[in-house]
Amino acid sequence: MLIAQLSDLHVCAPGRLLGGAVDTNAMARAGVRALQALRPVPDALLLSGDLVEAGGAAEYRHLLEMLVPIEWPIYPLAGNHDERAILREALGFRMGPHRAAMADFLQYEASLGPLRLLALDTVVPRQPHGALCARRLDWLRERLQADARPVVIAMHHPPFATGIGHMDDMGLREGTAALESLVSTHPQVQAVLCGHLHRSIQTRFGGALASTCPSPAHQIALNLQGLAPDGYVMEPPGFQLHLWHGQRLVSHTMPIGDFGGTRPFA
Repeated sequence: MLIAQLSDLHVCAPGRLLGGAVDTNAMARAGVRALQALRPVPDALLLSGDLVEAGGAAEYRHLLEMLVPIEWPIYPLAGNHDERAILREALGFRMGPHRAAMADFLQYEASLGPLRLLALDTVVPRQPHGALCARRLDWLRERLQADARPVVIAMHHPPFATGIGHMDDMGLREGTAALESLVSTHPQVQAVLCGHLHRSIQTRFGGALASTCPSPAHQIALNLQGLAPDGYVMEPPGFQLHLWHGQRLVSHTMPIGDFGGTRPFA
C-alpha cells in the first residue's frame, strides 16, 4: 500500500497569483505531474488541506481540472483556507470509497488495503487555527474502538508545537490533549499525518509518529526564534509518500523538480 500526500496547494482562480507573486496553480500542476510519474503508482492520494486559497467554487473547479489525470482514489481534508461545504460538494464525487462520515464535518473513514484511514476535520470556520471538539473526538474514539487494524489518522492542523511561533499560534488550540490520550491508548495508530506547516516536520505524539507535509508551492520560512515575523520562502516544493512495508509505515519526502534523473554510482 502506497499513499501519496499532497498538501497546501492554495489553488487560486484561473489567472490569479497568490498574493500577486506566487503561481500556486502552475506549481500544483507540476505536483500532479510528479505524482503521475511515480512508479509504482500510488494506491491513494491524501490531500491534506488548504486545497484552495479563498474557498470559492471557481477555485475548486480549477482544482478538479488539475486532478483529472489522477486515476486512483482521492481523500481530501479541509484546511483553514477551505470551505468544507463547498469542498464536499466539489470533490465528493472524486473521493474514494469511504464510510462512517459525519454530516456536518468533513470527517470519515476509508479502508486502504491493510490500513484504515481516519480523516479528521480540524476547521474552525473563518479562523486560521484548528480545533477538535467533543463530537469530533467522540467519533474518533468510536472508530478506533471498532477495529484493531493498523490506522493512519489524517488532519490539517498538526497537534503539536513546531517552534515556528506564528504558525504555532495558528495550530490546534482545542482537543490536543484528548487526541494524544486516544492515540496513546490505541497502539494500532501508526501515524498522524498533517498539513498546514508547508514543511516536513516530525515528532512523537502519543507514541506514534506525527508529521507535516511540505507544499507543492511555497514553504513557510524556518525561523525558530519564537516571536519572529511570519514569512514564506521559495524553497524546493515537495510531497510525501507513505509506504506500508514490513508491517510498518515508512515515509519519504520527495522534492518536486527536474534534478537530472538517476545516475549510477560507478
